[in-house]
Amino acid sequence: MRHHTKPETPDETGLAPQIKALATGVLAAYALTVIALITTAVLLTYTGLPESAVPILVTIACVLSVGVAGFDAGRASTEKGWLWGLAAGGIYAVLLLCVLVWAAGSFTPDVRKITLLLLSVAGGGVGGMVGINFKK
Repeated sequence: MRHHTKPETPDETGLAPQIKALATGVLAAYALTVIALITTAVLLTYTGLPESAVPILVTIACVLSVGVAGFDAGRASTEKGWLWGLAAGGIYAVLLLCVLVWAAGSFTPDVRKITLLLLSVAGGGVGGMVGINFKK
């Protein structure tokens, strides 16, 4: 006689909540990035903000936003929050690269883009380190 076992499903102690936190963190990061970029555009339009300030403001917005993604991923993890944060930063960076390629029609690497991508990954890692210390 064969025993039928119930197929295992992801539960709250498995990987599924971590992946969900990673995805929602990256989505939240992009929402914050969009808000920051709209704010920068408004400031550029209606104040004396010089255009030369835009690249640094975009970089700051991206790094802070991806820190939120890393924080969410780290907070949901049981260990290695920095690694989950790096994963969130990496996902953010890959999506950002896709958007840059789509907008420009091609990718031409330059110091500013590469720095932005590296800072995105690093910001996620730092966010993950902080997040793991703020457990749900």
